Amino acid sequence: MSEKIPKILKRGWTTGSCATAAAKSACIAAFTKNFPDPVSITLPNNQEVSFCLATTNYLSTQTEAGVIKDAGDDPDVTHSALVLSKIVLTHDNTEISFKAGHGVGIITKPGLPLAVGEPAINPVPRMMINGELRKIFHQFQHPGGAIVTISVDNGLSLAQQTWNPRLGIVGGLSILGTTGIVVPFSCSAWVASIHRGVDVCRANKIDHAFACTGRTSEQGVQDMFIPPREAIIDMGDFVGGLLKYLRRNPIPRLTIAGGFAKISKLAAGFIDLHSGRSQIDRSYLAGALKRCGADKKLQELTWQANSALDLLLTAQQHHIALADIVAKDACAVAINTCQQPLVSIDVMVFDRQAKLIGRSTIQ
Repeated sequence: MSEKIPKILKRGWTTGSCATAAAKSACIAAFTKNFPDPVSITLPNNQEVSFCLATTNYLSTQTEAGVIKDAGDDPDVTHSALVLSKIVLTHDNTEISFKAGHGVGIITKPGLPLAVGEPAINPVPRMMINGELRKIFHQFQHPGGAIVTISVDNGLSLAQQTWNPRLGIVGGLSILGTTGIVVPFSCSAWVASIHRGVDVCRANKIDHAFACTGRTSEQGVQDMFIPPREAIIDMGDFVGGLLKYLRRNPIPRLTIAGGFAKISKLAAGFIDLHSGRSQIDRSYLAGALKRCGADKKLQELTWQANSALDLLLTAQQHHIALADIVAKDACAVAINTCQQPLVSIDVMVFDRQAKLIGRSTIQ
């Protein structure tokens, strides 16, 4: 049997790159009445890439171009979205300013790399657009500046599938990008979102944050604590990325919440909880059962159980508090990983009905 050759995943382009390409073409059209198509831009790594235009609109006072975002093989909610950049040349000052059009959000909470009230167009896309437009101004000897308005068709709806509402970005999407390139299935974007979640907690002086592995544990946390929305961090599988960031950016208290299987992985010492990168440690669970007072027969069931949940249900039938000891062990691993005495950490385990079944501390 021949070995299966893994598919080479296609890279894509960030919304920031798309907005930059659209802005460059629209800016050139403001001087020439012609939209370059395709239009090339330079990424932060000095790579030159080209984009085809999806739409153009020329008026004597403004020009606009649009690019369809191609996220490659990345499961990005903005894949196939139309990113538009409108250019209005100014003559009374040399500033290049940015505005949020339809589908682009506004910053309403501190803690993000932009000031409250600013359009959610991140610093690197701003830098890319600024750089391309300045070269055009020099070419056509334009002594002024420009107002750049960026829009995303259906951006308000798409933003509901992102972290933006929780981070206090209202009205639409963020125009993102640090390299201009989308790496397929990259962990970096999610980890970066976790970091921004911590930043928002710190800036808003939230002293108790909740890091959840999924929607069920998030629901459990909401039912028990009714925290402000920005206090809940959608950690997913990336507990290590969160805990390491807290070393340098501490918050007073962190509750880690998740289902039994994922929390058992953390308890066994894994800080990446994804099923493709860590597995249920049955040896650890057998030892945990022993420490709970389970007899040898029940300990041996660890190796026959179909899943971690199956083992948990069996332990519950025997009135063994397996989830509690798993939560305590997970908490110890989290504290050791964080290595920040200013952060008080506890762990909660929820079942599939968002009911609390285990916790590291007794309240």
